[in-house]
Formats: sequence, structure tokens, C-alpha cells
Amino acid sequence: IDDLTLAERFAELGMAGFLLKSHYTSTAERAAVVGAAAPEGVRVLGAIALNRAVGGMNPVAVEIAAREGARTVWLPTVDSVNESGEETQFPPGAKVPVWMELQRELRAAGIAIEPVPVVDDEGSVLPETRAVLRTIARHGLLLATGHLARDEIFSVVDAALQEGVRDIVVTHPDFPSQSLSFDDQRALAERGALLERCFTTPHTGKTTWEHVFAAIRATGVEHSVLSTDLGQTANPPVEDGLGLMVDRLLAAGFDEEEI
Repeated sequence: IDDLTLAERFAELGMAGFLLKSHYTSTAERAAVVGAAAPEGVRVLGAIALNRAVGGMNPVAVEIAAREGARTVWLPTVDSVNESGEETQFPPGAKVPVWMELQRELRAAGIAIEPVPVVDDEGSVLPETRAVLRTIARHGLLLATGHLARDEIFSVVDAALQEGVRDIVVTHPDFPSQSLSFDDQRALAERGALLERCFTTPHTGKTTWEHVFAAIRATGVEHSVLSTDLGQTANPPVEDGLGLMVDRLLAAGFDEEEI
């Protein structure tokens, strides 16, 4: 679906708005244009993911995105060190992510993609990572941890808190390349981070719905945030994602107040 048509669908359904995510470019300008053309009452937010296409851990890119109205900054996703070896083990029958197919196409075309590190070999947060975190803090943006590995997530969350970042979301901790234990999830929640529960992760077989329900119960509903992560052609429409997720939660015994 295109952005304007999505805005119209959200207006028809009485939904408040959406955030546009690209693994390859800032969506801040795009969100501003779509928001200006969207039906009244639908808010459109922009974001940036710090992959190689925008210069990796690039505080200038974050600064410009912030000035253009971006809300969320993802640390490296498709170009994280954790993902660059394509060693993520998906359960049998799970769908390979669309972004992984694109990464393979780029490499097959001879386009070299260097991984984007956020910590050094000893696990200490790199100076450029701290510069990004300071920029996020100064503009009051939301930090999302992207596709980092377990130890990287703890390092950057601690550094983000030191630098004054207020809003932190741990990106899909139940996704195979994160697979954070419930104890780790609780530890991150105790630091003040929210834990993102994505519809697509269990829907595409990368984990089970039962695992997601158990994770929410183990860490507390107040520490979880629901996200569709939709937008892929083979998956349900974006505007249906939260409703489908709510149906699953209700069927699993969560009540409306918890949801």
C-alpha cells in the first residue's frame, strides 16, 4: 500500500496514525508530506534506521532527521554486526524477512555493505554511538535498539540512560536474532525500557504466539508495547495488524485493561 492510501484507511477505521519505517532511508520528510495531505485526525510520524545507506552511526543524519520531525531512531537493523553474517536461525517453516532477500540481492549485484558496529571489541560503546545517543537525547527522540545482539543491547541501553535518553524501546526481543531470555527482558524493563511485541514475529513463524504471551506475562504488561511491524506484500494489511493482535491476546486470556 502507498502512504496516502494507508492514511485514508486509518481515517476510515478511526485510527490515530502510524509511523513510517525504512531500513534504508529517513522517512521524516516523507512523513511530513503525507501528514499534510492525510485526512484530518491521522498523524504520520517519520523515523530513521542507522544502516549503511545513511552512513551508519551518523549523528548528522540523526540531527537532520530530528529537525525534519522524525520521532524514532533505530540503531542498525539489516546492517548490524549481528545480522550481517546472515546467521540468524529461523525455525522450520518461518518466512525469510523481505529485507534479508534485498540484502542478498544487493550483495549479488556486487554492492559491498559494511556492517555498522555500535561497540568495540571489548563491548564498550563507540564514540560515534555516544554522539548519536546525545543527539537523540537533545531532541527528545525515541531510541529503538534495532537488530543488535544481546550484549550490544545492554551496552547501548546503559549508555543511552547515561546520555539522558528518556524513551527506549527494545526492538522485538522475541525475534530469532535477539531471542532475549525472560530474565534479560526483565532486566531491561527494570532500566525503564519498553519491550516491543511485534505481530509479524509470531505471525510469520519466527516465534510462537505462546512464547510472546509468556514473555508479556513474565515481564509485565506495563513494560510491553504492541507493534504491527507490517508493510510486507505477503502479510496482512497494515491497518489490520493491531486488531488481529488484540484478538490473539483476548483469546489468550488478557483482559481489555491489560491490552
